[in-house]
Amino acid sequence: MLKLNKVSFAINENENEVHLIKDASISIPPGKFMAIVGPSGCGKTTLLKIIAGINEESSGTITWGGRNLSEEDLAASEVGYVPQFSIAFDELTIEESIGYALRLRVNKKQITNESDLVATIIEQVGLKELSDRKVKVLSGGQKRRLSLALELVTNPTLLLCDEVTSGLDPRSEKEIVNLLHSLSQSTERIVVNVTHSLNHLDLYDIILVLYEGRVAYQGPPNKITHYFSVESAEEIYPLLGCRESQEWHNSWNKHKHTYLIEAEDTHYENQSAQANPSPSPVSQFYALISRRFKIFTRDKTQLILQAAMIIGFPLLVIVFGLEGITQPKTLPTNNTGSIIEQFNHQVSVSESQIKTGSLISGLIMFQVILLTLIASNNSAREISGEREIFEKERFGGLHTASYIGSKIAFLTILVLIQSLWMGIFVQICIPTLPGSPVTRLLILFLVTAAMTSVCLGISGLMKNPEQSSLMSIYLVGFQLPLSGAILALPQWLEPISRPFISAFWAWSANLDIMTGGYFGQSIHAVTEESSLQPLNVCIAWLSVHILTGIFAAYAGAKRPQW
Repeated sequence: MLKLNKVSFAINENENEVHLIKDASISIPPGKFMAIVGPSGCGKTTLLKIIAGINEESSGTITWGGRNLSEEDLAASEVGYVPQFSIAFDELTIEESIGYALRLRVNKKQITNESDLVATIIEQVGLKELSDRKVKVLSGGQKRRLSLALELVTNPTLLLCDEVTSGLDPRSEKEIVNLLHSLSQSTERIVVNVTHSLNHLDLYDIILVLYEGRVAYQGPPNKITHYFSVESAEEIYPLLGCRESQEWHNSWNKHKHTYLIEAEDTHYENQSAQANPSPSPVSQFYALISRRFKIFTRDKTQLILQAAMIIGFPLLVIVFGLEGITQPKTLPTNNTGSIIEQFNHQVSVSESQIKTGSLISGLIMFQVILLTLIASNNSAREISGEREIFEKERFGGLHTASYIGSKIAFLTILVLIQSLWMGIFVQICIPTLPGSPVTRLLILFLVTAAMTSVCLGISGLMKNPEQSSLMSIYLVGFQLPLSGAILALPQWLEPISRPFISAFWAWSANLDIMTGGYFGQSIHAVTEESSLQPLNVCIAWLSVHILTGIFAAYAGAKRPQW
């Protein structure tokens, strides 16, 4: 049995304590289906999240089969939580979505036959004929059924549903409510459904009415009209506004013994104590990386965009170097001719060196900037774009390290392809580009990885994909002007900005590997001495950017944003 004893939940608003739930005392016997109803803003979802353990109660106690949940959290396999939003990826089929949920939430040792279990769950929620259909083409009711199916993979003894019938037509709403009722009866599972609708109340075993965070009624549906002295349930909401919530709460405490449904707790105590172990972080990692590549290969828009950037951006670079990089003129060892001729020759040499140096510097910076743009597209929405799904899966036992690890693995492969192709293609088309090609490939990989990592960190820290995309665009936009490659930075700004500019370190590293060769004078002719940092220093700074981004991504993902 699930029992809440005088549970309250308060938040601080303008330095004032505001109670969203106040002294809620509730009991739900095993095998019962309960609806939490009430006007908008009365605390229905807040109460559900308290039961789930997402919100921590400010006071009071919650017991589950004799266990105090204030001291011992429910295991991930014991509770299923179905939120209001969709918790499946559009590009996956129903069967694939349930299969991946199974691999992420259930230990392999607990599964005898994965395909049979997936098929059983699909049939249980009435989606057998649609198992090979992608999520993006499902109707609202079908998506709600899928959300339920994803929670049934652990066979939870407590199933919590938040507005799973909202926005559905009356027929679909009734079908979902019937399904939830059958799920409660088949395994003596407690099922709690938050709903604003007062339709189909007769399909529930227990109705809990909340008003301004206080319990106004908890009892069978056939007695609710009698308690509120109304002819139909639709009259309850207007009636609640006629009295203060404390008055309704006091009235309920006075009369509740006539309406409460009681049951023995001992039968369910042993059943609720059993919790299946979650998969290992390594198993979850492999499931996540497999799912990510499957989604990526099916996203035609992203594939086209990636192909356009990988092919198009190197072409933009070589356009400026199609004539090749000619060796700059040099001064003769012996000064001959008149002073005017010597002066004119010096001017010609200087112009040649500046022209060659500017071309080399520009080509390198162009590569770097285009790769930072590709990098921002790689990861700006990688976490924030699926934040709700991640939060739900983490609630179901997903390790944050497995999740971030899968992102790093996926993005590393992308970065390798993008940076190596950029470097190799440009080198083939402009063979006279000075410096070690291998070292340049390493630098291009590091700068792409650095910007990808930093944008991944931004994606993990931001609340929504729009914010993270905007921040990433701003970051790329500042790379060129703050690099000092085009215009020299003020001396006071250099030490402040440059540590944060990945493009500067990649540009400087590339030029550093050229300064010892034939083009060294050309490089020095167009760059300030402070701009040319040693290769090892540049690599160290790019490595710091990579590690900082990974740390920020992990810290942001670890912080709950429900």
